Amino acid sequence: MAQEIDQLLRVIFADLRKSGRLDLEAIEMATRTAMHRTGAVVLKELLEKPRREVAREVACSCGHQARFHEMRPKQILTVLGRIYIQRAYYLCPHCHAGQSPLDSELDVQGTECSPGVRRMMALVGSEGPFEQGRRQMEELAGLVVTSKTIERHAESIGEDIARREDAEVQRALQLDLPEVQIADIPVMYVEMDGTGIPVVTSETEDRIGKVEGESAHTREAKLGCVFTQTLNDDEGRPVRDDDSTTYTGAIETAELFGRRLYAEAHQRGWNRAKRQVVIGDGALWIWNIADEHFPTAIQIVDLYHARQHLWELSGKLFASDPQYRQRWVSRLQKKLDAGKIESLVKTLRAFTPLNDELAKLLTTEAEYFARNAERMRYTKFRADHLFVGSGVIEAGCKTVIGSRLKQSGMFWTVRGANAIVALRCNQRSHKFQDYWESRRAA
Repeated sequence: MAQEIDQLLRVIFADLRKSGRLDLEAIEMATRTAMHRTGAVVLKELLEKPRREVAREVACSCGHQARFHEMRPKQILTVLGRIYIQRAYYLCPHCHAGQSPLDSELDVQGTECSPGVRRMMALVGSEGPFEQGRRQMEELAGLVVTSKTIERHAESIGEDIARREDAEVQRALQLDLPEVQIADIPVMYVEMDGTGIPVVTSETEDRIGKVEGESAHTREAKLGCVFTQTLNDDEGRPVRDDDSTTYTGAIETAELFGRRLYAEAHQRGWNRAKRQVVIGDGALWIWNIADEHFPTAIQIVDLYHARQHLWELSGKLFASDPQYRQRWVSRLQKKLDAGKIESLVKTLRAFTPLNDELAKLLTTEAEYFARNAERMRYTKFRADHLFVGSGVIEAGCKTVIGSRLKQSGMFWTVRGANAIVALRCNQRSHKFQDYWESRRAA
C-alpha cells in the first residue's frame, strides 16, 4: 500500500511542478485506481490466507468423498479489479466429478465475476442498453467488461428472480404461503394491462399482426401492479399510499399471468384489505382473471379508456362534422361519467348508421358498454372515494417496460425480455435488496 501511495504522490507533485496547478479530477481518478489496486491485493490475501491448510477430502454430491487433487488458479473480476487466487480442487474417484468448494463459498462457481460485480451489471443492464451499461461500468466503477457480459449476467439474475417468483406462485396456488401478518388495509387495488414488446422474427412465427396480411412484430407483455390507499385529499379524492406500488409481469398467457398477479396480491396482504378493487380496461382477459382470482373485488373499467371508446366511435360516425362530433360525445360522456350506462347503450342502439360497417361497429360498442355496465358506476365509485382510472398501470407499462424494452432498434427473445421484465419489476417494487440478501443466504 505504501508503494502505491508513494507512486501516486510522485505523479501528483510531478504534475504540479510541470503545470503549476493541481488537476483535482486527475488526482481523484488516480487515487481511486491506486486504492483499487491496493484493495485487490488485500482481498486476494483475505481469500487465500485462511486456507493454507487444505482438507484431504470433501463431500461429493454423489454421496461419496472427493479427494484433493491439486491447487488450481482462478481469475475473479471484483469491484476492486481483477485478482488471481489459488484454490483447492478435488476429484471424486466414484463419479469422477471435480469441484472447488471455495468457488461455491464465494459464489463464483461457473463465473469469473464476483457477486458485487454481477450486482452492478444487473443494475446497469436493467436500466438501459447493455452497451450503455458497459460504458457506465468503466466510467463509474473503473471496471472493463463487455456488453455481452452485462447482458448475460443481467438476464441470468432476472431469470433467477423469475424462478423464485414462479415458486411463490405455486405455493400460493397450493395455499402454502403463510398468512401475511400486517394491519388491516383500508383499500387495496390490483391493476393490469398489456403492452407489446418488439421481438426477433423467430418469436412471432404463425402469429397474426395488427395489419391484415402481415405477421406480428411484437409479443404482448402483461403487467400487473398492487397498491394501497389509506387517505383522501381535502376534496375527497383518493390518494395512493407512498411507495406502496409493486409490479409483476411477463410475456405469458393470461392464465399464467393471473396466477402470478394473485400471488403478488396475496403476499401484499390482499385478504387483509377491507375493500378490494380491480381496475383495468375492457379487455376480456382482465375480467376473466378478476373473476377467477379476485372474486370479492369491486371491478372498475378505467373511465378514460371508456371515454376513448366514445371518441373513436364518433370519429367513424361523424368524420366530416367535427363540431357535431364534439356535441355528440359530450352528451354521451355525461351519461358515462354519471354511470348511466343503460341510457348510453340505448342511445347507441337507436342510432341509424349509414352502412353495414358502421352498424357492426355500433353493435360492438353498445355490447362493450352493456357488458361492463356494473363496472362503470362512476358516480358511486367516486362517492366511495375510489380511483376510477388505471393510470398507475399505464404509467408502469411505460416506465417499467417501455422505457427499457421498447427503445429504437431493440428486438428481444421472449426469454431475454422476460428476464429483464422480472428484474425491473423486482427493482421498481423495492425488492432487489431483499432478493440479494436471500440469494446470499441460500
